[in-house]
Amino acid sequence: MSEKSRMLRGESYHAADPKLVWERDRAARILHAYNKRVFHEIDMHNRLMRKLLHTEGNFWIKPPFYCDYGYNIYIGKNVMLNYGCVLLDVNRIEIGDDTLIGPNTQIYTAYHAMDPTERKNGVEYGKPVHIGKNVWIGGGAIILPGVSIGDHTVIGAGSVVTHDIEANTIAYGNPCRPQTINRKE
Repeated sequence: MSEKSRMLRGESYHAADPKLVWERDRAARILHAYNKRVFHEIDMHNRLMRKLLHTEGNFWIKPPFYCDYGYNIYIGKNVMLNYGCVLLDVNRIEIGDDTLIGPNTQIYTAYHAMDPTERKNGVEYGKPVHIGKNVWIGGGAIILPGVSIGDHTVIGAGSVVTHDIEANTIAYGNPCRPQTINRKE
């Protein structure tokens, strides 16, 4: 089995595999071209990003934007990623329709081995991240590998999301936890 297949299955793999290095380099070249251009708002969903990501509708990604491969990122309709987002996509990242992601948000599917010997030998892993529809993630949030965030949820700025967050929830903090909010009608 190839290292790429192992990576996509969430098994241990070696990121130094030549095919994976080549694929990361391809993404880096596309991102370099994207990040160095001066964009107007109407140009944000351009052909460069469509070469890299999976999407079926309008989306806006404000540069700079960074990812590992791009082909593991699935973006719904009317999604906006603000300035400086980092998506480490060694495994699948799904972002639902009408989702807003604040500046400098980081979404990780990648993680290193816990065993020091494996880590020293370059063993890595990945777990998918799923973000539902109509979610708002505040700036500077960090979403860890394997997390799912339900539809219509708000994640507060600066939160570190270490576990699943249910739909229709307001959650924030480090670690991120659902909050009871008294809303005025």
